[in-house]
Amino acid sequence: MEKSYQKKPKLVFGLLYFAFIICFIDRSAINIALSYIGNDFHLDATQLGVVSSAFFFSYALMQIPGGWLADKFGSKLTVLVAILMWSIFTVLTGFAWSLASLLVIRILFGIGEGAFPSASLKEIAEEFPFTQRSEATSAIISSNYAGSAIAPLIIAPVIAALGWRVAFHLMGIIGLIFVLIYYFALRPIKQRQSNANEPKKKINWKRSLTNPVVWQFFLVVLGLSVITKGLDSWMPTYLLRVRQINLAGIAWLVPLPSISAGVAAILSGYLMVHFFKNREKWLIAFSCLLATIFMFGMYKSTSLSYVIVFEILTYFFKGLAFSGCFALFAQLVTGEAYGSAIGIVNFGGQLAGFVAPIIIGVLIEYFNNSYSAAFLFLVVCAAFSFIVSLTFNAKELRDNQQRVIDENN
Repeated sequence: MEKSYQKKPKLVFGLLYFAFIICFIDRSAINIALSYIGNDFHLDATQLGVVSSAFFFSYALMQIPGGWLADKFGSKLTVLVAILMWSIFTVLTGFAWSLASLLVIRILFGIGEGAFPSASLKEIAEEFPFTQRSEATSAIISSNYAGSAIAPLIIAPVIAALGWRVAFHLMGIIGLIFVLIYYFALRPIKQRQSNANEPKKKINWKRSLTNPVVWQFFLVVLGLSVITKGLDSWMPTYLLRVRQINLAGIAWLVPLPSISAGVAAILSGYLMVHFFKNREKWLIAFSCLLATIFMFGMYKSTSLSYVIVFEILTYFFKGLAFSGCFALFAQLVTGEAYGSAIGIVNFGGQLAGFVAPIIIGVLIEYFNNSYSAAFLFLVVCAAFSFIVSLTFNAKELRDNQQRVIDENN
């Protein structure tokens, strides 16, 4: 019996890890294909920017409702429907015939994909024993960085050889095939009650919305995500315009920050469980502090090599703190409302994806195309996450942990 119990969490983890990679490839495809789409539809830079941000608008807004759906209807069913929806709209992206149709499809794509992160993290929390939950959670987050690194390697050659429409059709079909694999591998999908005669326990979603600990994590994740989303959006432009660097010449350097963050994500859960037990707050705070220091080093650097080294180090410690937040959060919230609570935290990360590129663009324009203010803004955001992490109350964290331990016993 124990052997089969150990097998199922690994199967769930593997399926969700692969689903996250598909998710990030589908999401990244629009950015890789953007110039081709612009040529076909005769779009200017502003219109292309709207196409790019349409997804993040609906995706961010769907984080909290997505968590609610996972609590209400079960994590497996929500994951299944989310993958089905985003795969359908990935296929439909390849059939877009105008700017308006493309925007509608991308918004609907964001709604479908937006329910996935909270539901998948809830499923991890449900399937893994409490003692393994933190490590499993941080490891699953590393899939985000893996997907970001793999996406260009898959999408770019397909677009070059077959065109952007075919690329979306193929990725959507892969997603639809995966829906069948997920369904048959994890049946039954529908949420079941442990006792048929026992009335279903009412989920107290208000507790998640009014829990100050949830909003502390929201703020830390928001600040850390601004760094990632800001650098992801503007570093290529910075290297090209300010450093006059042809990205093709340093292509091998481009994935290094994501790789370092992925390694940190896997490492954070292990460090938290084995070296920072009952001191988890300090792993997050110390990582935020180092991310701030290295981001400041990046801001002050005049040498390109130092900029890249500091960027890699910033991503590593940012990844350590970011994944550490989710690893610790998995220990603090009871299963009945985990989806709703993690949805709030996820909303902080995705809100950053919507606002960070805009704020940085405004700063660059306001300061006459100088990137100094933009880098300083990212330093402030890292420092903000560090300060908020210091406000975690150790006793409150222990009390929340004990409630979850009691629930699992």
